[in-house]
Amino acid sequence: MPDDRIARHDAIRGLIYESGYADVEMLAGQVGASPATVRRDLQELERLGVIDRVHGGARIAEGSAIEVAFRQRARTNLVAKRAIAAVAYGHLVARSTVFLDAGTTVLQLARLLKAAPMPLRVFTNGLAVAQELLPVREIELSLLGGQLRRENASAIGPEAETMLEQLWFDQLFLGASAVAADGIIYSVDSGEASLNRRMLARSAQSLLLVDASKFGASATYRVGPVGSLTVISDQLLEPHWRATLTEQNVALEIAA
Repeated sequence: MPDDRIARHDAIRGLIYESGYADVEMLAGQVGASPATVRRDLQELERLGVIDRVHGGARIAEGSAIEVAFRQRARTNLVAKRAIAAVAYGHLVARSTVFLDAGTTVLQLARLLKAAPMPLRVFTNGLAVAQELLPVREIELSLLGGQLRRENASAIGPEAETMLEQLWFDQLFLGASAVAADGIIYSVDSGEASLNRRMLARSAQSLLLVDASKFGASATYRVGPVGSLTVISDQLLEPHWRATLTEQNVALEIAA
């Protein structure tokens, strides 16, 4: 499939996901294609099980919304996430053992490693991270087993936690749903938070990869204090957050 067609299909999926339903004329205007082209795209996306066509437009197919939501999150603040990943890449040490979690910012680090490989032993609970690194011969790759959390394409649960207890990592690269004003990292999922806590306990050095939008965001399940981690964020991080982190003796790096 040509790149422009792939990009158009991704855009159509995102637009339908955001609104639940979109008509052909609106989609054509948003993606810069003719209504006839969009109708052909919708036929193909329906054949793939991604959307359901209805009179005059389309809606997201039941069961496809989770995948589209993950893809949408992966594209949100993409420039910042790539900049953060570039700084994180500079912390990697060849021939060390690292853990890459399932966050979308950490996924950008995996993509950078794919483009510029180095010899590493990498563990992950992220299916998307593992898929990115699978072709990289310089990397010895291990994937945690466990219960599949579809919303984040990640493995969690007792099996994954038991496996972690047998391992030790030189570095952990961790994402987060939220960083609160009290310096606590939070997750939207209890199983993810529990596994994150085990990751932190099994790593010599932990680096938190979070774009500015995560600071002050709300999530339910406590992961742990940010104070013992190196935090890598982007230039949009507000001055009061920079001051707060400095007061809490957090090692903060701002990606250009």
